[in-house]
Amino acid sequence: MTVLVLAEDDDDIRKLSARILRRAGYTVIEAVDGGTALEAVREHNPAVVVSDVDMPVMTGVELSLALRADPATRDLPVIFVSGSLIPGDARPAEGQATDVLLKPFLPADLLACVEKALETGHIDGVEPDTAP
Repeated sequence: MTVLVLAEDDDDIRKLSARILRRAGYTVIEAVDGGTALEAVREHNPAVVVSDVDMPVMTGVELSLALRADPATRDLPVIFVSGSLIPGDARPAEGQATDVLLKPFLPADLLACVEKALETGHIDGVEPDTAP
């Protein structure tokens, strides 16, 4: 099974997102903040990271930058999932995200973002796409 790390500080959103992903056949490692997610990435070697942007301890942007700074995880796709991003928000580009999914989202949108990230991977220097 394909392993994903899911970083989300809101328990309800994290549990719902994990359920959607597990039902689609993914193995999901849940993390309550960016710091825990970084540890999970190092331990489990996931294919994709799905991360909230605004979290305690380490934000999604800080998590993504930490992953980009490590040669072992530099090319790991990181999907930002957020309800706080507004048009023109620079955080996804600053964090070198692979893709962006806005909350609230449909289960099909989450799955489509993950599938796209698995197919295309992370391409350094490319602006992240924003899904509905």
